[in-house]
Amino acid sequence: MNSKQASAVQAAEIVREYGPFPDVDAVHGVTWDGKRIWAASGAGLVAIDPGSGAPAKVLPCPCDAGTAFDGTYLYQIAERRIDKIDPTSGAVLASIPAPGNGSDSGMTWAEGSLWVGQYRDRKIHRIDPQTGAILRTIESNRFVTGVTWVDGQLWHGTWEGDDSSIRRIDPDNGAMLQELHMPTGTGVSGLESDGADLFYCGGGSTGKVRAVRRPK
Repeated sequence: MNSKQASAVQAAEIVREYGPFPDVDAVHGVTWDGKRIWAASGAGLVAIDPGSGAPAKVLPCPCDAGTAFDGTYLYQIAERRIDKIDPTSGAVLASIPAPGNGSDSGMTWAEGSLWVGQYRDRKIHRIDPQTGAILRTIESNRFVTGVTWVDGQLWHGTWEGDDSSIRRIDPDNGAMLQELHMPTGTGVSGLESDGADLFYCGGGSTGKVRAVRRPK
């Protein structure tokens, strides 16, 4: 790591923890709909009130990896597919193949597309939300968990052993631009920006969601 890279590394500032929640053994994906945090718990999507921290709603559905919101609908990775879900009724409106064929991790919505992380492949795919076709691939040099875009910046979570962080990478070449180190043993299993000052991070088997301050 050169001096410029070292100066871009700092400790993550965790400002709040949500959970654990009843019947939630793990958090696999996280998204934000402008009012509520959604956490993928394996057997259901849990909507969390960010003020009270209480579960506001649960949509029963398979959800073992990333979650996204396009402004109207939720998208949820369920093994080898991505389901488009009505957040009011929980109905699955459409499904497309997941690009990793079961090895997918985080997911977000940006620029009219879904962006899907590939954990061990260390990649992020931009895919067509109608067909699942891969439109573009960005490579990282670390395992990829959650993925989010905010203010034109691409961030992703990474988690290897007891080491986890939130990294901003160059979307053209994958170079690390900024890194927020989580405390040892505190993993990031899902990631989404609230569009302002916070990242929401899934906490894996802790069943928690953590709010981390986004640096200015």
